[in-house]
Amino acid sequence: MEKFDEIKSNWLNVLNNVRIAAQTLQRDPDSIKIVAVSKSHPPEIIELAIKAGVNVFGENYAQELKDKHQYLVESGVKIPEWHFIGHLQSNKVKYIAPFVSMIHSVDSVGLAEEISKQAEKNNRTIDILLQVNTSGEYSKFGCQPEKLIELFDSVARIKNLNVLGLMTIGTFSDNENIIRTEFKLLRELRDNINKTKGVNLSHLSMGMSHDYEIAIEEGATIVRIGTAIFGERIYH
Repeated sequence: MEKFDEIKSNWLNVLNNVRIAAQTLQRDPDSIKIVAVSKSHPPEIIELAIKAGVNVFGENYAQELKDKHQYLVESGVKIPEWHFIGHLQSNKVKYIAPFVSMIHSVDSVGLAEEISKQAEKNNRTIDILLQVNTSGEYSKFGCQPEKLIELFDSVARIKNLNVLGLMTIGTFSDNENIIRTEFKLLRELRDNINKTKGVNLSHLSMGMSHDYEIAIEEGATIVRIGTAIFGERIYH
């Protein structure tokens, strides 16, 4: 029960922080989706979080997500909205295509085509975001900002996919200016696609436990929060 109380308290705290950040900007707090990042936490912890009121979870590994989904199905727990937020290998798409709600990390045409293929097999259309490397760090996945339009043009033509927006992972830094610049860039890239292509990409997935309030100030519609909800991860 102790862990449940901790998760519930953390969740209410995050909800409150998001509400305050949104209202300060005269934004509707309900327009910001909080994805609870549950990677490396056991499925029992996800069950507790669902009981605490969390209903959207983000996972980084396809096999882990498949196993957790299966656990919840077998436990008879209400199935949450699953988001895949990590680097996705094409050969792993089949594990999550039957049930995933959104894939945040599409950064190549090849991956988009595989998601489309698996979506069709499952008679589904899958919502996706295009991942952009706004920090220029070699260790990060995502397409380069200058290649985004080209990627969008190719992916937008692929069937069984809904391109709903962009995603980035900000630099892990105490320097607010660096983080803000990267989030601002993602917003500008999204606005540029909407203007030049006459589309309406509505989502910006950016901001994690240490910087989600800055992300909201810069227009985030989805924030991905792990530690601030579940506490520090214990890696085995």
